[in-house]
Amino acid sequence: MTSGQPGALRRLTERLTRSAHEIEAAELRRESSDLAGVVHIGEAPQRTRVTVCGEVRSVTLRPREETPALDVEVWDGTESLHLVWLGRRRIAGIVPGIKIQATGRITNRRKVMTMFNPAYEIIGRAGQSHG
Repeated sequence: MTSGQPGALRRLTERLTRSAHEIEAAELRRESSDLAGVVHIGEAPQRTRVTVCGEVRSVTLRPREETPALDVEVWDGTESLHLVWLGRRRIAGIVPGIKIQATGRITNRRKVMTMFNPAYEIIGRAGQSHG
């Protein structure tokens, strides 16, 4: 038996025994690590301009009497972040399952990591490869 086989067998066993959620989280972490200038949400410093990338988990309109707010939850495999656009009811193309890159400052609002009015770029559907 060669020395490379036990490691390969161990990796295969780990891959087969991990849950779909764990596999998806690892894939999202790897994809965002490959992008220049992008930090993981779980490692992003607060009140500092950062760029994050992840998959949209939910899109919610928070109706207010005067100003609506669009709340988009993004997950990158490490942590969730809420992107909030004040005064917006919807943004074309931002739907659950889409990958998005956002730049702005992260703050904690009611113990929830939030980025208000970020600059953003739609990357594509989760699982798609863009070359």
